[in-house]
Amino acid sequence: MAAQGEHNYFVRQIDKNDGSLLTVCQCYMGDVGCVVWDAAIVLAKYLETKQFYDPSSGVNLWAGQRVVELGAGTGVVGLMAATLGANVSVTDLEDLQTLLKVNIQGNQALISGGSITAKVLKWGEDVSGFLPHPNYVLMADCIYYKQSVTPLVETLKLLSGPETCIICCYEQRTEGINPKVEKQFFELLQQSFNCEEIPLSKHDSEFSSPDIHILHFKKKV
Repeated sequence: MAAQGEHNYFVRQIDKNDGSLLTVCQCYMGDVGCVVWDAAIVLAKYLETKQFYDPSSGVNLWAGQRVVELGAGTGVVGLMAATLGANVSVTDLEDLQTLLKVNIQGNQALISGGSITAKVLKWGEDVSGFLPHPNYVLMADCIYYKQSVTPLVETLKLLSGPETCIICCYEQRTEGINPKVEKQFFELLQQSFNCEEIPLSKHDSEFSSPDIHILHFKKKV
């Protein structure tokens, strides 16, 4: 694959609470993974809320944690986790690896305590390269293709140990096939996982919306 010139990208910046900026390249052309979706920003900012990260009181639940992001796209959620001190694998299909690497490179200066690596992971396939089980699995707006529901749930089951927390953020969409796909995903997931919806009051106060939901999942024992 030829190196992509900067003219193929447009940039979105996301303010971090410490005043620094995550700089995220997006593609003018390409599939759903090539742009930053609202749910990804809501999830990224949720990782910075005081329940996880509060430098003034010494709270940092991300420091040293092993994190895997699924369907990472631009990598913004995983990048945020890495800047907060987590050791992150951002995963997506082969054709998004270049974009992920561009964004990792562009934000490297913000990552001191943590680390971030881009890796290929196709849902439903072998996850042994991501074991032992990560502490957290992050996913933003991954529920939109009917054919990907079963392999996605399979991957979540394989990745999760008894202590793994899956944090899923998605924008509820009412048009077309979306409600049906969401219903199918949650029905399948709840066979193996307990689910807790996070109230809006615990989302970032500025980056939240009634249409965007954050859920925590833990494997049933």
